[in-house]
Amino acid sequence: MFENLSERLSGVFDRLTKQGALSEDDVKTALREVRVALLEADVSLPVARDFVKAVQDKATGQAVTKSVTPGQQVVKIVHDELVHVLTGDEDPGKLKIDNPPAPILMVGLQGSGKTTTTAKLAKRLKERDGKRVLMASLDVNRPAAMEQLQILGVQIGVDTLPIVKGEDPVQIAKRAKTQASLGGYDVYMLDTAGRLHIDEELIAQAAAVRDVANPRETLLVVDGLTGQDAVNVATEFDDKIGVTGVVLTRMDGDGRGGAALSMRAVTGKPIRFVGLGEKMDALETFEPERISGRILGMGDIVALVEKAQETLEVEQAERMMRRFTKGQFNMNDLKSQLEQMMKMGGMEGMMSMMPGAAKMSKQMDGAGIDDKMLTRQVALIQSMTKKERANPALLQASRKKRIARGAGMEVSDLNKLLKMHRQMADMMKKMGKMGKGGMLKQAMKGMMGKGGPTPEQMAQGMDPKALETAAKQLGAGGKFPGLGGGGLPPGLSGFGKKK
Repeated sequence: MFENLSERLSGVFDRLTKQGALSEDDVKTALREVRVALLEADVSLPVARDFVKAVQDKATGQAVTKSVTPGQQVVKIVHDELVHVLTGDEDPGKLKIDNPPAPILMVGLQGSGKTTTTAKLAKRLKERDGKRVLMASLDVNRPAAMEQLQILGVQIGVDTLPIVKGEDPVQIAKRAKTQASLGGYDVYMLDTAGRLHIDEELIAQAAAVRDVANPRETLLVVDGLTGQDAVNVATEFDDKIGVTGVVLTRMDGDGRGGAALSMRAVTGKPIRFVGLGEKMDALETFEPERISGRILGMGDIVALVEKAQETLEVEQAERMMRRFTKGQFNMNDLKSQLEQMMKMGGMEGMMSMMPGAAKMSKQMDGAGIDDKMLTRQVALIQSMTKKERANPALLQASRKKRIARGAGMEVSDLNKLLKMHRQMADMMKKMGKMGKGGMLKQAMKGMMGKGGPTPEQMAQGMDPKALETAAKQLGAGGKFPGLGGGGLPPGLSGFGKKK
């Protein structure tokens, strides 16, 4: 979503960081471009003006102009100011769901993704926080709205309030409250009706439900693609009903991202979560530090490590770790690594979190990296017999032809895969020997959350500059150093090329 803004800002900062010394005029010229970039990204004028003024006050002082790296100093100031704008004056902390059953009220306009977000949040509370959740649909207007929530509930394994036809939203809210108390639920979520625009009836209905439920949190769901109007919607809802936080949906779309920057500054309400797709696990907590890092092309290594933690299956990872420390790495191991990458969003998904990825996107397109190649490579491995997977050295020319034909591919594709496997096996041997498996063990422990480093600590250990250089090599069609535990394998010169 922030691609355009990222490109514009990184262009401005590239010019700044190339200069040895900065005059006040240099900073002013750069900030003028920053303001234009913000306005083009749909950030409201007062917010853009305040943002640039705050940066200018800090960036024209002695500390910057006399600094050893003045350009980078300005980038840091812009980053800190972005974090400030997105965070606001006080940190809202976690959702207030302490005294059960805690009601959460979901409000918003029609089509903003309230029902899907309700289910995503319920799944998150159940799986991450171990809460018992009950969902109730109060939308008596939209056809099949209640059934939609019921079906989503079955999908994610969360209870929904039985549907009783003919009840009004207030009666449903009362019934949900009673059932949550009697059923021993920690949280009950009320999914209210929406309208195409804010009107008296909508506000009156939401206010009546609010008075009955007395929610601990009132979350406003806003479509991230609505741009400036999203801010007006948030202001209106907050005035009439009272909002404790905002959830921005469709942040994976190609909107301009200005709503997120304006929302916090204008309404003063924290953005709690962002929706990043249709799947039930595509909901992330809104981390201003990380979003700022992504906007300025600094990457989001913490999110990458977290994603690896979520998708890694502990038993399989422990088994692999024991094999790697002995220097064993066969085709079955390579297959599980490729599947791990597919679970983490494929090459493109992982690369987007790497530092400098925004600058590399054009080169990556040129290199023709294609996630379908991962599926094809898994197909090649599946075409092998058990013996061949365990010992790829058995493969003769005739057997190679059979395997390639079985996967509907060429022998040259199989040879590339075998070469990649050899390089990874060599790397695993080296890593396994380092300090009796110390490096590998630490990384795996962290991934499995077993007393190893946290995602934040692991991210700090990764030098963004080194990662950016590595990303550049990949963009130029070079090799990417292997990251163990579901990372990117080496030998990517012929890997994942589009056919």
